[in-house]
Amino acid sequence: MTTTDKPGQGGVAEAAAEGDRRQFISWVTLGLMTTASVASLRPSPTMAIYGLAAIFLYLLPAIVFLLPTALVGAELASGWTGGIYRWVSEALGKPLGFVAVWCQFAMTIAYYPSLLAYVASTFAYVIDPSLAENGLYVAICIIVLYWTGVFVSSRGTRTIAGLSSFGLIIGTLIPGVVLVVLGIVFLGQGNPSAAPMTASHWLPPWTGLASLVLIVNNFLSYAGMEMNGVHVSSLRNPRGEFPRSIFLATGLVLLIFILPALAISWVMPSKELSLTAGLMQAFQAFFDHFGVGWMTKVVGIMLVCAALGGMLTWLAGPAKGLVLLSRQEGYLPPYLQKFNKYGVPQNMMVAQGVLTTLIGILYAFSDSVSSQYWMFSVITIQIYLIAYLLMFVAVVRLRKTQPEVERGFVVPAVTTVASVGFVASVIAMVIGFVPPDGYDTGPLWRFLLIVGGGLLLIGIAAPAAFLKYRKPSWVHPDHR
Repeated sequence: MTTTDKPGQGGVAEAAAEGDRRQFISWVTLGLMTTASVASLRPSPTMAIYGLAAIFLYLLPAIVFLLPTALVGAELASGWTGGIYRWVSEALGKPLGFVAVWCQFAMTIAYYPSLLAYVASTFAYVIDPSLAENGLYVAICIIVLYWTGVFVSSRGTRTIAGLSSFGLIIGTLIPGVVLVVLGIVFLGQGNPSAAPMTASHWLPPWTGLASLVLIVNNFLSYAGMEMNGVHVSSLRNPRGEFPRSIFLATGLVLLIFILPALAISWVMPSKELSLTAGLMQAFQAFFDHFGVGWMTKVVGIMLVCAALGGMLTWLAGPAKGLVLLSRQEGYLPPYLQKFNKYGVPQNMMVAQGVLTTLIGILYAFSDSVSSQYWMFSVITIQIYLIAYLLMFVAVVRLRKTQPEVERGFVVPAVTTVASVGFVASVIAMVIGFVPPDGYDTGPLWRFLLIVGGGLLLIGIAAPAAFLKYRKPSWVHPDHR
């Protein structure tokens, strides 16, 4: 990350010369980069359950969460290097800075099982669709795929570095366009939509909070929007161009999320829709309708390859960032700070893998893969939202305590923008404790125990324990 430094004694001429040497990007390019880092087809089945109301349920979190995180992230990234740890530490102290960066890492403990459950259910349509809701099959896939990923990543393999951008095209854009086109043709042939498409269905039916719970998934879908704020200093006119890039990215992200969700709702009744295999259910229904059922396997392979490629490209990333910070500040025991000969934090990934394995085993004892998937998606979101809550507080605090720091981009009405994001995040966390309609998550006490216990243990108790029991000897010798 770069910071916008004030010109030195050379004044305007020196600043101009520096500007001529810098590599600028256009606001359109930044908008496309941001779209690539956020957009995905994976959440489409979750919102397809709402039919036409999915449009409203995507727009609302975009306004109250996606835009605030992007704007706040841009100001912080253009004023301070070091990411969320530096931002929160400067504003609220190093202990809370550690909590923030820990939550960015720890959310992957619950995220990988839900991601790999989606991969398992998708791949089931390549071999045997009936396996998509088989808990034992999903558990085996989660465990085998995760540890295979750890093995590959621990070797420092550089050939997987380009898989992320490749996955965007193969696993998002092409299948997404195909799905929407098939849906339009399907309706154009006079076939009725499985979900009502009349004006009276723009808003979801209100039967209590349980009827809106799945909207929480959109907070995870939009997470990461702030990461590209680091590039704000690469724009020629950040204050004018960054908002344009964010609105462009927001529009594209909404199209990529909304249109496939609608297409799924046209062909799949909500009561039959799986949260993990819903995408493949729709593809199979469309391909069978048009007499090209064999294409289901092709698309399934494309989606699986893209998801696994994306996982491999950043499997070691969050762990490495946390370990590097812990070496400097002594937040983790020396055993967890070790790198192997390829520069990969293998011990930390193995410790993470033990928890991922335990979560994966729970799928084997579940009667509903979709319900299990939802519970761990909620845990992922809630842990991640802790970091966002701290970030929203940090930007307001830094505006008051360090007004002299030059920012490449300044959020207008920062207190209002940050407050909207903060309140939206709190509401999302609260709603996450409500079981969704239509999915058997078991007794309420068990749902609350898993979701609340996961949040407390992974997101709060773990970093608190590391902070309480840390020792001076935990600081790496290179930083003493």
